[in-house]
Amino acid sequence: MSEPISALNGAVYKEGIAEIIALDPIGMISIRGDLTAGYLKKPLKKIAGVDMPEQRGINATASTGIAWMSPDELLLMCPYTDVTANLETLHKSIASNHALAVNVSDARAVFRLKGKHIREVLAKLAPVDTAPGVFVPGMIRRTRLAQVPAAFWMVDAETAELVCFRSVAQYVFDLLKVAAQPGSEVGHF
Repeated sequence: MSEPISALNGAVYKEGIAEIIALDPIGMISIRGDLTAGYLKKPLKKIAGVDMPEQRGINATASTGIAWMSPDELLLMCPYTDVTANLETLHKSIASNHALAVNVSDARAVFRLKGKHIREVLAKLAPVDTAPGVFVPGMIRRTRLAQVPAAFWMVDAETAELVCFRSVAQYVFDLLKVAAQPGSEVGHF
């Protein structure tokens, strides 16, 4: 089996008001179905080690997580090497129930933003209120970043992660670099 390759081969931007890092591939499984059903909740908790998130929420550890994406969709994040086993567990649990679990790992790119100005960087690109106290760790926003769909969440006060389609990874990286260029602080947050 070949080794997974990140969309931007570990690109990093450190010259601006926030550090932008293209992360190595992580495992991502898109799950569609009745999010209250035990046949989804039980295996997801076992796999991720966290409870199901509330609406527009994300529950995560250092290596796994579950993100609410819509009323009938979740995103399970896990180590890339665990995707096959986790899919097998989910498919067995789903059985003949009306639900879907699909590996989307290679179709996505993930970025980490670090620094005290990450809220400003995100606010320049997305129609989301990123103010402290309004957008906090444990919340996820599925939105647009300029002209492309993306989702992002706060890991802590100075760290955010963002996921987008792999096909637009370079565009998103370039957008983030422009929004984080030196001297572009807005001073709003």
